[in-house]
Amino acid sequence: MFKSVSNEYLSNGVIVTPNNPEPNENVTIVYNGLLAQSGANEIYAHVGFGCDWQGSQDLKMIRTNSGFEATIPAANADHLSVAFKDSSNNWDNNFNRNYTFNIRH
Repeated sequence: MFKSVSNEYLSNGVIVTPNNPEPNENVTIVYNGLLAQSGANEIYAHVGFGCDWQGSQDLKMIRTNSGFEATIPAANADHLSVAFKDSSNNWDNNFNRNYTFNIRH
């Protein structure tokens, strides 16, 4: 099955596959944005679901050839929200707008 890739935040170095996941479908987040380009050795994805960041957690991302990567299951919510931080607590949160991705129902 073809999985679409989100290009909405590509210029920020953020890619999510698939673009509009279904609940419980695995979502891969790849980050090669400002923190990675500034030399961060560790990056964490701060993820949550819906308007209230339900089930929010910090996931340590794994460095790959594409950048930093993490995979999580999509929750049964309207959208996935993501922000990124490094080990020095510097944040990339898309200028306080976060990175949001719709979840299909």
